[in-house]
Amino acid sequence: MSQPKLTRDDVSSMIGARRELGEEMEPAVVDAFLERVEAAIDAQAAERRPKQRGSVPESGERLALAIVSLGTGIPITAIAAQAADALGIAIAWIGIAAVNLTFSRRRG
Repeated sequence: MSQPKLTRDDVSSMIGARRELGEEMEPAVVDAFLERVEAAIDAQAAERRPKQRGSVPESGERLALAIVSLGTGIPITAIAAQAADALGIAIAWIGIAAVNLTFSRRRG
């Protein structure tokens, strides 16, 4: 299916139709044109999305998880160090790494 493209001619045609049909038909002309604009936007968005839904984590999701992992990792590390020394720190970070790996595999 080809992607609907909007051109300068499309806009000129819409304006011409509005002039020819008069003000009483203006809402219908504008609605029809907006439907074409929405279809073109949807087609472009679909083209930019990965082919399989959820196949690759978006960079924003990965960044958010990384920030949250580091932000929660610092206090978890302090608590784990106080409770169980180096073993506690290792267990805490293995858990954080497991969450990140699970997210990567679930999305990839």
